[in-house]
Amino acid sequence: MRRPLLLFCLLSTAAHAQPAAPTSTIKAGFAERDITPGIGMEQPGGYGKTFHKTFHDPCKVRVALFDDGKKTAVVIGLDALVTPRQVVLDARAQIEKATGIKGDAVLVCASHSHSSGPVGMVMPGEYDAASDLVKKLAYEDSSCADAGYLLRVTSEIVAGVVAANQNKVPVQLGFGFGHEDKVAFNRRLRMKNGQSWSHPRPGNPDILEYAGPIDPQVGVIGAWDLQGQLVGVVVNYACHATTNPGGISANWVQYLEKTIQGGLGTRAPIVFMQGACGDITQVDNLNPYQNPKPEEWSQLVGGRVGAEAVRVLLSMPKTNAAVVDARQEVLKIKRRPPSPKRVEKSLAMLQEPKPGTDPAERVFAKEIVMLDFLNKTTPVVDCEVQCIKVGPACFVSNPAEYFVQYGLDIKKGSKHAFTFPCELSNGIVGYVPTEEAFGPHGGGYETRLTAYSNLEVTAGTQMANKGIELANQMAPEPKPVPLKAPPFANNPWTYGNVPPELE
Repeated sequence: MRRPLLLFCLLSTAAHAQPAAPTSTIKAGFAERDITPGIGMEQPGGYGKTFHKTFHDPCKVRVALFDDGKKTAVVIGLDALVTPRQVVLDARAQIEKATGIKGDAVLVCASHSHSSGPVGMVMPGEYDAASDLVKKLAYEDSSCADAGYLLRVTSEIVAGVVAANQNKVPVQLGFGFGHEDKVAFNRRLRMKNGQSWSHPRPGNPDILEYAGPIDPQVGVIGAWDLQGQLVGVVVNYACHATTNPGGISANWVQYLEKTIQGGLGTRAPIVFMQGACGDITQVDNLNPYQNPKPEEWSQLVGGRVGAEAVRVLLSMPKTNAAVVDARQEVLKIKRRPPSPKRVEKSLAMLQEPKPGTDPAERVFAKEIVMLDFLNKTTPVVDCEVQCIKVGPACFVSNPAEYFVQYGLDIKKGSKHAFTFPCELSNGIVGYVPTEEAFGPHGGGYETRLTAYSNLEVTAGTQMANKGIELANQMAPEPKPVPLKAPPFANNPWTYGNVPPELE
């Protein structure tokens, strides 16, 4: 009769000796959906019409969802040129209806891939009330979004969030910064004439120096399930996606994805959130050597950023607790109106029966006439600034092609351990340069007045200040740290605690 009792005691003792199963207060879910455009669709990114002729790799909606039991927030990376405002508003409404996740906790950020689908620049119906000339300039001579494709993108954003919400599991999260300064360069250069020019071309003897900094930080969040399997990664880095490897493509982001997945032997989704890169590209105007070919260039940028992300993922300490929070505010920012004299001159140029002017000047004359219509109908633009907090990390968004200095300013002003500026998010308002770029030593392509880029000079400062304010309304959390080793027990390794042995 004593044997069953003894066996019970042994089993009970063994059970108590087992380490406790890991637990977590934070859940995460990742998902991706296909938004690859069709051959023949418009390829956005310029001021005129260009059409896709070949396929290189798929474009995706990339979703990362975080749930701390009290609040859920979602960050979404689009393999797209820009993020149309109406797409975001429609997707948020559908997401809230399908999942209960509040719209103010959903952030949608475009990678700015110049090899993606037709999401801009002219929106469907945007110029329907304009004159016949302006309608022709907008719809026939400009890059236009495709209404059906926008509906598809909206639908896939919603489907991606629903899937990520269904996929969410308890996780351990890691956070880190890497450093990559060999593939991104400021494309504005100081010139001997006192101005700053965009892409003055390598070898130009009038170049003095770069006109601005870069942001070399590679921001990374990794999520592992409680069995140690990687379930998803978020990467934040600032560089235009203009390597254009050939055909429809996520651009260099596809090689970021391949490098991380290949290096870690995983198929976990990779969510890319574009940093403040309005003046940052892969082109080094001070490089005396030939640039790589497009495919090689895509591999170089994506591979190096991806490799740095892998390095960070392999070394980051993890935490099983993180608070999720969100803040949002829509700023009302005025456009810079073109002068009546400039509008009149632009109209005259466009109505010349036989154009004799520089084609670029005609392009910008077209833009001035289109802007004149926009300024009369919508002189004030909605600019949403949103902050999503996940543990010690804070995503700070804006809807601009945002100059990198503002991203650096936001990082400096934020109290969070990891701050990730996200441009081209929740809308699109064009280039937003620094105030210095509009000064006597400024200039360059990004400061040109167009239907795409036209906000008042202080717009960037307004967005940065609001982003810092909203971020700092949320309590910062400390960085995860590695577990400390147990106290030394006066038992050095007996194989090694000996003096030199010579015989």
